[in-house]
Amino acid sequence: MPFDATEFVKNARILVVDDLAANVELMEGVLAAAGYTHITGTCDPREGLALYSSLDPDLILLDFRMPGMDGPTFIRTAHALTPGLRPPILVVTAQGDEQTRRTALEAGARDFISKPFALWEMLARVQNLLELQILLRDKESQASRLEVAVAQRTRELEHTHLEVVRRLCAVGEFRDDETGRHVNRIGALSGHLARLAGWLEPDAELLASAAPLHDIGKVAIPDAILLKPGKLNDAEWEVMKTHADAGASILRDSKIPVLDLAAEVAVAHHEKWDGSGYPNGLAGEAIPLSGRIVALADVFDALLSRRPYKEPWTPEQVTEHLRKEAGRHFDPKLVDLVLANLNELLALRTEIGA
Repeated sequence: MPFDATEFVKNARILVVDDLAANVELMEGVLAAAGYTHITGTCDPREGLALYSSLDPDLILLDFRMPGMDGPTFIRTAHALTPGLRPPILVVTAQGDEQTRRTALEAGARDFISKPFALWEMLARVQNLLELQILLRDKESQASRLEVAVAQRTRELEHTHLEVVRRLCAVGEFRDDETGRHVNRIGALSGHLARLAGWLEPDAELLASAAPLHDIGKVAIPDAILLKPGKLNDAEWEVMKTHADAGASILRDSKIPVLDLAAEVAVAHHEKWDGSGYPNGLAGEAIPLSGRIVALADVFDALLSRRPYKEPWTPEQVTEHLRKEAGRHFDPKLVDLVLANLNELLALRTEIGA
């Protein structure tokens, strides 16, 4: 709700700083007669700075020449204490020459009035400055509310995007129960490996959310092939390999970061470091790092898992296999990271349900 200008002006906190007590009393009296109710005055500029900090004034009426601290020094010191919206300062002084005005305004004064002044002029300048402060404060308040609303909406969108991912993963689980039991581990392992590889936390979290969709393209594979208990023949294997492109087609061009990254992972996670993978035969660093990470996390978890056709491998067997495939199937630098942090990855896998 916008500020009530009339109410704000009437209740504005006004600080008067002038080394002559008579001047302070005059300005206090004029302001009080005009209806202002929160006026504080001082003849000591150092006390004025303390009052500035404690009162949080909406306007300051400030003398220019004062013993101990002149007006420009007061302004610069006060501004250094105020990181946000600063109260306007009206310099009131007997020195009306151009250099004095320039010095005051360049120091940060909002307005300038010379003594002797007409009372109506001082009151008009006070009201104008306070009304401007209303507009600035209202704008700042609206910007703050907008920032909160945008942050809330961003959180809602992120939640929605993650819910989409979870539901897409559920689709994959209905088709391929074997995959469904380990997709959560793939996400956690991929995110952790990304952190070890130097990814920033938001990027690693994004990969952790995207990685479980790496095999979503299997929804396009006929059950007779996907669920076949025995080994696939050459023709069936060619069909099975199409799931990488199918997954990318399902996920790409959504303009949703987590799904766009999942599309990249889907099409790249069966590529091999030596170029013998599919679907595009990419090699080395031509394979997106996200795909290289998920490929390693996928095989790492699969080898450690029980399957209808095999018992889980021991960590020793897994490390031996990874060493053998470093530079062939897997990015050798990523293999080094897995081996150097093996206990950490095994503990994470157990923690999320091995």
